[in-house]
Amino acid sequence: MAGDNRDKLNIKLHVYDSYLNVTIQRGDEALCRIAAKHATDAVNTYAARFKDKYSEKEILYMALIDLALRYEKESSRNDTAPYCDILNKLTSEIEQALADN
Repeated sequence: MAGDNRDKLNIKLHVYDSYLNVTIQRGDEALCRIAAKHATDAVNTYAARFKDKYSEKEILYMALIDLALRYEKESSRNDTAPYCDILNKLTSEIEQALADN
């Protein structure tokens, strides 16, 4: 239990116009700060473009959808399941060929 707390880190993240106190895994600090910057950049982009047309809440939702879309695109790009299927088939064929000899 005590080891779990040593792996945790309390940090303050600046996101858009707010500061958030978060507890994270020690090794995730750099990624959390980068993620906060991406979130801030996305909100700033939509706020600059639509601040007179939409509410702040709607702008936050636009930025959220933008970031989620980027995540989904990246996730689908890194799908390794088709490669695993092909490798399994090739392995079976190689094993069969070796067994036949």
